[in-house]
Amino acid sequence: MSVLKGFTVWFTGLSGSGKSTISAELDRQLRARGVPNIEIMDGDEVREHLSKGLTFSKEDRDINIKRIAFVCHLLTRNGVPNIAAAISPYRETRDYARNMIKNFVEVHVAAPLEVCEERDVKGLYQKARTGEIESFTGVSDPYEAPLNPEVVCHTHEESVEESAEKIIDYLVREGYLKAAN
Repeated sequence: MSVLKGFTVWFTGLSGSGKSTISAELDRQLRARGVPNIEIMDGDEVREHLSKGLTFSKEDRDINIKRIAFVCHLLTRNGVPNIAAAISPYRETRDYARNMIKNFVEVHVAAPLEVCEERDVKGLYQKARTGEIESFTGVSDPYEAPLNPEVVCHTHEESVEESAEKIIDYLVREGYLKAAN
């Protein structure tokens, strides 16, 4: 399988929904099919290296997402397949990314809030519920689910492998990747 053109797979969903996990599996499956040079823009890593010092205010979250979108735009424009995995809670900012990035595939990683809380190994939801963390998406700050994502992964109902395969099927069907022989 080879890449026919650069693209960005943009994962959005609540903390603990499975964005990073599916990103890693998608990366693994694509590489196993011969797709080289995939870049992953993970929200936590971006905050550490590209957006250090930003808070979790709406304005700073928007700046963070716009920075990720710009890097993804550059990669996509230069034929590099890439994956962005960030909560990206606001539709307006995701629309900004969609408009900037030519080959944009939005993936809603949909899991109920209670499932995300059960998966939370860092205890972030508990800290948000007790007020230790302010402006936490899904608790004290809104999450605006996509209205028309290209792919929806129901991580409480399907395996990580099934979610990744669903995305690959979409990429092949839409002409981003050649089908496997």
